[in-house]
Amino acid sequence: MIERGAPASEGGSRRRRLAKDVRDVRERLTSSIGLERAFDYELVRLFAQYRTSASLPLFGLASAIGAVATIWIPLQSTALWFSLVLAGMGLMLTLSQRFLREDPDRVRLEVWRRRFILGELLQGASWALIIQVLVAAQPVGARSFLLFIMVMLAAVTAMLSATIPVAVYAGLVPLAIAMLSLTISSPGMDMIMLVAMAASAQVFFLFLANRLYSSAVATLQSRAEKDAIFAELEEAKANSDEARRRAEEANLAKSRFLATMSHELRTPLNAILGFSEVMKNEVFGAHASASYKEYASDIHGSGQHLLTLINEILDLSRIEAGRYELNEEAVALPYLVEDCRHMLTLRAKAKNQAIREFVDPSLPRLWADERALRQIVLNILSNAVKFTPPGGEITIKVGWTSSGGQYLSVKDTGPGIPEDEIPIVMSSFGRGSVAIKTAEQGSGLGLPIVKGLVDLHGGGFQLKSKPREGTEVIVTFPATRVMDALAAVQQSKEPRPRAA
Repeated sequence: MIERGAPASEGGSRRRRLAKDVRDVRERLTSSIGLERAFDYELVRLFAQYRTSASLPLFGLASAIGAVATIWIPLQSTALWFSLVLAGMGLMLTLSQRFLREDPDRVRLEVWRRRFILGELLQGASWALIIQVLVAAQPVGARSFLLFIMVMLAAVTAMLSATIPVAVYAGLVPLAIAMLSLTISSPGMDMIMLVAMAASAQVFFLFLANRLYSSAVATLQSRAEKDAIFAELEEAKANSDEARRRAEEANLAKSRFLATMSHELRTPLNAILGFSEVMKNEVFGAHASASYKEYASDIHGSGQHLLTLINEILDLSRIEAGRYELNEEAVALPYLVEDCRHMLTLRAKAKNQAIREFVDPSLPRLWADERALRQIVLNILSNAVKFTPPGGEITIKVGWTSSGGQYLSVKDTGPGIPEDEIPIVMSSFGRGSVAIKTAEQGSGLGLPIVKGLVDLHGGGFQLKSKPREGTEVIVTFPATRVMDALAAVQQSKEPRPRAA
């Protein structure tokens, strides 16, 4: 079920990405600045926030300029200019607060952008009036103050309006007109130098405003990408949790199915095996036809094969579910290997195979599950006998590892396994192509069961194979499972008291 759902999930992700791309392109086409609507809104919102937070500092700046300007111009003219500046600041503050209260999904950005540009133009004109007033009064020694005012106003306009580039130009146009009027009204060299310095400052702050705008856009894009990554991670986590839940449900269903089917299959299998064995051995008399005995043997063999397959599937399912319990005891690996080799001797002789053994009989015992170890050895040896051609050779080695553990190696002279097929062979129900063509087929569960049982013992499993060079399986057991011999118990020679 999970494998079938994977392509659908990929298709859904592809459709979502395509829909997002189409939506982004549509928003760029409908946006007046070529960005997504979310970016467009954020830039206008930043403009409104900057203007709102700068209201008090701008009020202080206007008060300071007005107070100093009273040195050269009458108080009434300064008060009139200050009132116009406050009106411009109040207009921008009102527009900014109204915009911030608007619903982001319903706000008309183009309308609000035009309002802010017009408000910036009016506020710039109100600020520039102080220059006109000072020039009209023709003050003595106020040129440095005029330069300060022009540079300060250019800096404030560039900083606060950078997120709407057109608003920056709208705010600086009145200052440029005021500087031009200075040049016309006072064409002296000192005034020309003053205006040139102020114009240079305006050009610099225009460049700075463009850099601030680019930085703001890059920051918004970076934040959007980060949010998109977080969203993808959350979606991937949700998909992973859902896949894990489905996998757990599938595993639970599989365990219930196997537990139920093992009972349902073994009950009739016992009857099939029992009655077929009775008929095969002709316990109640000879068959009327010799074919009946042959059929009974085939039925019995098929039943045994089916029972073995059921047991292997159950063992593998318990291993994968982590429910295989080890009944550990002291086990002599050399003796167990010899016993398993003896069980398969007849099959090897039937194929004229030679079995060579290099077993160290002095190896101490292992603390392990004897049934699991016997299953490991039988599976490895039976695979070697199965896939080794007639007249081939099987080599068994049992000894010490370099780390103090013990190992079992079984090498055959069979057809071998291509390197790219080894993962297939190690998977459940997997069989190599060469092995299928040259030997009898099995269930494909032997090696996965062996590796699972070895892992339960904390050991290592290694499969070495090359085509036409045979296959070698090496199983190692850690030194922690090797049982050290205990020292002899010293018995006292004092005579025991006799019972009265």
